[in-house]
Amino acid sequence: MATVDVTIRGAGIFGLSVAWACVRRGARVRVVDPGGVGAGASGGVVGALAPHVPENWNVKKAFQLESLLMAGPFWAGVEAVSGVSSGYARTGRLQPVVDEAGLALARARTETAAGLWKDQAVWEVIGAEEPAWAPLSPTGYLIRDTLSALIHPRRACESLAAALDARGCPVLEEAEEAGQVVHATGWAGLTELSEALSSPVGVGVKGQAVLLRHAAPPDARQLFADDLHIVPHADGTVAVGSTTEREFDAPDTVDGASDALIERAIEHVPILHGAAVVSRWAGVRPRARSRAPMLGPWPGRAGHFIANGGFKIGFGMAPKVAEIMADLVLEGRDGIPDDFRVEANLPG
Repeated sequence: MATVDVTIRGAGIFGLSVAWACVRRGARVRVVDPGGVGAGASGGVVGALAPHVPENWNVKKAFQLESLLMAGPFWAGVEAVSGVSSGYARTGRLQPVVDEAGLALARARTETAAGLWKDQAVWEVIGAEEPAWAPLSPTGYLIRDTLSALIHPRRACESLAAALDARGCPVLEEAEEAGQVVHATGWAGLTELSEALSSPVGVGVKGQAVLLRHAAPPDARQLFADDLHIVPHADGTVAVGSTTEREFDAPDTVDGASDALIERAIEHVPILHGAAVVSRWAGVRPRARSRAPMLGPWPGRAGHFIANGGFKIGFGMAPKVAEIMADLVLEGRDGIPDDFRVEANLPG
């Protein structure tokens, strides 16, 4: 590649998605990551693309809604070029209603969802009529939403990398920076940025997850119970996750916390009893101080940009993040919400 318009540092979901958005606009892009594709938190197994609750509406929730609605065409376009499935499917989600107070709140959210999501998706309370693949519900009621989708994180990153490669943009282990530079380097990047700005802008939070061998029904919905995501993938596996560990010794090792995930999953979804463990995963996810994605120019460093902080919602936010970063880097159009800016994560 003789001339490079954009260098992307990081081959996780944000880096690959921004690269794809730039390539689609005709830019000459270089993606660099010593660890390879999906080497960090983006190489996980869970892939729950779930919305925030439809109430107390804010910029972050509106941004997420738009991105989740963009996801279908986004991943279809990637797969059409790559020939590699991302595992994306908008099949919805089920959650148990645990008590009468929760039931009243869930029914109230039916009305707020209708106003906020319009006719694009539904949040509703239904009877627990799917005992084989549904979480146990003490009240006999479930929340069903049609906005939630699922994806296979590792395969999604591989699909993006293959699409980029088909467009002449392979992922390189090392290369010099050229053109505009986008830093999408996960929790290590948050540490680097914190040191450069002499202020902690974010941290890494470890998570563990487990992949079980269980063939859920076709088009089965993902489940969410007791802060646990239970995601049925099309390859006959079910992902369970994840833990939230703010203090940890090793970023990529699994321990007894993964066994606890399995026990909790069986407690809420008994049909998983006896399912064989396919693999266990651990990784560190980047969390900005604001808990929103951190996007925009690197303060005081011309030509350098940040795309980081996709803590737990990175895959769901990626289609919109990619477009808004391509606008900024290629065209100088800054549509980044104020709450997402690097400066929003600085004290004061």
